[in-house]
Amino acid sequence: MALTGTFERTIDDKFRLAVPKAHKDAYGVKETDELFLAPGNEGCLSVYSSEGFDRFANRLAKVSPGRANVRNFLRLFYARAERVVLDKQNRIRIPDRLMLHAGLKRDVVIVGVNDHAEIWDKLTWEQFLSANSTQFDDLTTEALDSFLPEPPMDG
Repeated sequence: MALTGTFERTIDDKFRLAVPKAHKDAYGVKETDELFLAPGNEGCLSVYSSEGFDRFANRLAKVSPGRANVRNFLRLFYARAERVVLDKQNRIRIPDRLMLHAGLKRDVVIVGVNDHAEIWDKLTWEQFLSANSTQFDDLTTEALDSFLPEPPMDG
């Protein structure tokens, strides 16, 4: 099931964040199950189910480590990615280094992005929306142009 939606949340003093029920259900996790937090792009964190993180890691394993920038990405990504466990209130604790990476403060937004979710500082998300929403039609065209053509239907 695709992760969708936008959820406003508050990080408590212990850096705990409640996972939206819709996302918990889409991940297929139960109480005390694990998720993976990883550095995301444009100043956010990516949240994966265990299976989703494994799928992403398998895709990364196919990338040639022969180039320095690929090796550096892998180092930066895996060194900061971390397994987190849901508590009984469906909260995860965000590690300090990931809080710093994403510039998270108290108010955050969790957005569904198909196979993962992203955690954004609320102000950073609002700035992203302001800067990019007017480009939605152009972004749609570019994204859909990258689809592979569907095979012809047998008739």
